[in-house]
Amino acid sequence: MTKATEAGLTLFAVTAVYFALYSGVIPTGQKIHDEILPYLPWWALVTFGSYALATLGWGVFTFKDKEDKYKELLVQIDEAKKFYKSKGLDLD
Repeated sequence: MTKATEAGLTLFAVTAVYFALYSGVIPTGQKIHDEILPYLPWWALVTFGSYALATLGWGVFTFKDKEDKYKELLVQIDEAKKFYKSKGLDLD
C-alpha cells in the first residue's frame, strides 16, 4: 500500500467517524456535540498547518548539514542548465 493510499484511507476513516459523531449516529453528550465537535475540523487544520510549517522550516534549517544531498542537488542543477543550454535557452 502506498503512502498516498494510507493517507487517503486514514483521512476517509477519520472523516467518517467525525460525521457519524456530528450527525448523532454515534451518541455523545450534549456538551461534546455542541461545544467540541464544531471546532474539531479547524483544530485539525491548524494542527496540520503547524506541523507542515515546522517540518518545512526544520528541513530548510538543516539543509546544509546534509552535504551529500546538497552536492547531489548542485549536480542536478548543473545538468539541467546544460540540458536547457543545449536546447537554446539561456538561464543566466
